[in-house]
Amino acid sequence: MCVEALPPPSGRLTRRGVLAGAAALAGTVAAAAPAVAAPAHRGAASPAARSASGGAARGGSLVIRGGTLLDPATGEVTENAVVVIRDGTVRAAGARGSVGIPSGAEVLDAHGRWVLPGLVDAHIHLSTAAEARDAVRQGATSARSGSTSFYQDIAVRELARHSPDLAPRLTAAGVFVTPDLGETVLADPDLTPLARLKDGVRSAEALRRVVEVNIARGADVIKTRVNERAGLPEQDPLTQVYSHEQLSEIVAAARRRGKGVLCHSYSEQGCHDAVTAGIRSLEHGAFVAERTLDEMLRRGTYFTPTLTAIAGLAQSPDPVLAERGRTYLPVLERAVLAAHELGVPLAAGTDSSGGTVRPIGREVELMRAAGLPALDAIRTATTGAARLLGLERTVGRLARGFAGDAVLVDGDPLADVSVLTQPVRVVRAGVAL
Repeated sequence: MCVEALPPPSGRLTRRGVLAGAAALAGTVAAAAPAVAAPAHRGAASPAARSASGGAARGGSLVIRGGTLLDPATGEVTENAVVVIRDGTVRAAGARGSVGIPSGAEVLDAHGRWVLPGLVDAHIHLSTAAEARDAVRQGATSARSGSTSFYQDIAVRELARHSPDLAPRLTAAGVFVTPDLGETVLADPDLTPLARLKDGVRSAEALRRVVEVNIARGADVIKTRVNERAGLPEQDPLTQVYSHEQLSEIVAAARRRGKGVLCHSYSEQGCHDAVTAGIRSLEHGAFVAERTLDEMLRRGTYFTPTLTAIAGLAQSPDPVLAERGRTYLPVLERAVLAAHELGVPLAAGTDSSGGTVRPIGREVELMRAAGLPALDAIRTATTGAARLLGLERTVGRLARGFAGDAVLVDGDPLADVSVLTQPVRVVRAGVAL
């Protein structure tokens, strides 16, 4: 069946039917409503600071005082530091004697703790408001979606703009560009004709169609795959599902609209085909080899290995998945270290999904275990991931003009990055959670 002759996706659905439906599925309508009406509490933005009409909230105002501040960009450590956040944005940060504390400011005492910028989870599946809250409270104040089934991530992104304390700042991927859409054909009326394709979403017309509908509905990036899934015992993650030509079609369709592509990959041939097709970031990539890493370095392609997800497979009660995890993890660790030593940019991502949100600090811990120095491991979830998301001037540092997102931890993360797995406080857009 040819779908090229179908009319272009209707833009009217972006803000109306599709977004409203996604919000209902994600539970963000119910989540946002109390946040607007709730009384102000210590460290939180006042109701007046939120937009009752659904526009972007200004964020809160807060002073973080007395902690040891780490700047991942420079590695600089400042003891007895002060961070001044106003309307959700850092206005000043530095040693206590050099930064004035506004009179009457709400103060969060950080004595005895280390203060870092909010972390970035560059690969996570957020389908509900509860998952979004869990991600923030575990330190992921910014994130990139790895796709959802019914555009819930787009609704979560809007929730974050309206009520930033309830969700991470999110780069949404919409629905997966995959051969078998399954129930996702019901996510949008403009996808339903694809259900009649005997061979699934494989033709150039069908691939372009899914990309175009995603972008029309508000996706910020496009997610596709080159291999089958590792988390399903009946699938072989080394089996390739899209060719270089098909991947190139997806990338070209996304680029025409100014969007990048992240690609689920495992086999070396699949990784190589994806990278040479022009993807922005390689996801998982367990068996990526030197020739592909060299190509990634040349092209500036990011590597998001999702070590947390692969390590999780090893703990699975399913014997096939457990063996897969035990086999893949050391291979992936070697690939991560090789990429780092070569200079391939790395980004941290947990690949959390299905209602279980893993702390992004765990991914940093596994980056360190793979052989990265502590500061470089931290950078994969701060400055490095921020660059991948195009947020390098907003996220990843606590410096003037950056977002007022922070994590407070008990201990020196440069000595033991595992402290990032259990933040004692999280600040999101100037609101202490």
